[in-house]
Amino acid sequence: MQIKLCDVNPNAEEMLSAEKNDRSGIGVHYVDAYIKPMKTTLEDGTRVTCKRRGLKVTLSVGDKKGIGLMRRLDVSEDPIVMLQAALQEAATAAGITLSVNDGAIFIES
Repeated sequence: MQIKLCDVNPNAEEMLSAEKNDRSGIGVHYVDAYIKPMKTTLEDGTRVTCKRRGLKVTLSVGDKKGIGLMRRLDVSEDPIVMLQAALQEAATAAGITLSVNDGAIFIES
């Protein structure tokens, strides 16, 4: 059963503009803006958090926890592609399925 986690932050991609260049190579401002709405509590009381620390993205859903890495050289230099790969890696490590459809983020355990 898919559960809607949150809506995708529509302002996140603005953080990739040349004026907001963070010179990180991975778009840390974009990543932080994208994952911020993912910190929430589901209707059944399950806490969901997603945090970035350096190149590491940690996704926790209840007692399930997974880590993904922002791999610039192995995946892509595009921060959008890099983040999606890191989120998928973290979700797989946590034993859940994460998908993005129609401007919303869904999880399935």
